[in-house]
Amino acid sequence: MASNHGFASLTDLGITYTCSSKRYHLLVPQIYRNIIVHSCSRVSMTICNNSQNPRFVSAKKSKIRDFRLLKSVELDRFLTSDDEDEMSEGFFEAIEELERMTREPSDVLEEMHDRLSTRELRLVLVYFSQEGRDSWCALEVFEWLRKENRVDEETMELMVSLMCGWVKKLIEEKNDVADVVDLLVDMNCVGLKPNFSMMEKVISFYWEMGEKAGAVAFVREVLRRGIGYQNNGEEGHKAGPTGYLAWKMMAEGKYLDAVNLVINLRESGLRPEVYSYLIAMTAVVNELNEFAKALRKLNGFSKNGLIAELDSENVQLVEQYQSDLLADGVRLSNWVVEEGVSSLHVMVHDRLLSMYICAGRGLEAERQLWSMKLAGKEADGDHYDIVLAICASQKEAGPITRLMSRMEVLSSIRKKKTLSWLLRGYIKGGHFNDAAETVIKMLDYGLYPEFLDRAAVLRGLRNRIQQSGNVETYLKLCKRLSDENLAGPCLLYLHMKRHKLWIIKML
Repeated sequence: MASNHGFASLTDLGITYTCSSKRYHLLVPQIYRNIIVHSCSRVSMTICNNSQNPRFVSAKKSKIRDFRLLKSVELDRFLTSDDEDEMSEGFFEAIEELERMTREPSDVLEEMHDRLSTRELRLVLVYFSQEGRDSWCALEVFEWLRKENRVDEETMELMVSLMCGWVKKLIEEKNDVADVVDLLVDMNCVGLKPNFSMMEKVISFYWEMGEKAGAVAFVREVLRRGIGYQNNGEEGHKAGPTGYLAWKMMAEGKYLDAVNLVINLRESGLRPEVYSYLIAMTAVVNELNEFAKALRKLNGFSKNGLIAELDSENVQLVEQYQSDLLADGVRLSNWVVEEGVSSLHVMVHDRLLSMYICAGRGLEAERQLWSMKLAGKEADGDHYDIVLAICASQKEAGPITRLMSRMEVLSSIRKKKTLSWLLRGYIKGGHFNDAAETVIKMLDYGLYPEFLDRAAVLRGLRNRIQQSGNVETYLKLCKRLSDENLAGPCLLYLHMKRHKLWIIKML
């Protein structure tokens, strides 16, 4: 297998190549610094750069013919088998002829192809990648190899490594992103098709070097030129640079940056790939989730007296931030629908559902459940239960009725889980009368609520008695729990202030 240590360098890209038969003279400096290329498991060639002359180092100098053009070049051959074949005369003649640039490389190679081995052709590629050589010649040699069906896996890996090195050096030296895109166009023109996305590789180079702005500029330039993307994934969706960069941002927890990237590109008149909208919607979900966690932690500090409660102005700011995120998510979903890719509609509703759940919007979340079902995919039972709990906490009678209509066909285990979510939703919203009715309904089904849930309902009802004086619901629940052996005997105390009388009753 071909491997290399080190990357190519490309400091001055002198011309933009267009796909044509005309030869362009493209000089690219220093391609390898101390690179070793193992070729055909038979020959390795070390290219050493010194300030004056690049050289091929030879272990058998006596066998190397006088090569007038390459006076500063020596060849280092390390044989790994008993075969001691040396570079053929054709190899040196090909180098000399290509250096003269009097004929098209394809013409030279066509004339000499019978005299050059695959190994020697690889060495030609590496030779023209050196500093001061016409590196475009390497691309032309590769193009000819491809047309002649002489590009094997090892040659492909070698050429890809050369291209990656050139790109990396361009980025390191902070060249204009247009030069980087030009190089990708050149690569495509000569038919170099690696088994990975070169666009994603370039974005990774920018990202790993801390050039975040460069990555954004690169994606913008690719979209501006309308360079196509490769199909990716079993579903046939098109992966592209926008979505990949947004994913890189999400991986570092920069969810809002990912959302703004996609929205800003679209609103500037560019057309990101449709799948990037879904990735940005996922970023909205993650941002809303993190925001909800922060709010819960803040409320916990407030209940423990560690900080003051949020005033009305801060509460309004919190709600506005959440609303803005939801609006961004809806805008992204509309763009997906505008693209007319019906197979993505289920994913759109799924992400909208997650967004509304994270934001605690029960009505909107319930609509997405039914929209998903109409689109051909039903959400799992846990999503129904979570939405039910949110609606219960907000006492949305209509959605609760609709969501509970499916309970009759559920198994007893699933039924207990659904009713438990309903119960906890009522408790969270402070609707203890409804919570008590839910406990009794569970007992009617032969299901027993968790101890903490029962205790929370009784505590909530007891506190309400002190405010309203209404004891009927509390007494009814206590009696039912006692009948089910879920509560011990209760003593009820009633104080009649007017008569200064205490009434004590055993329940």
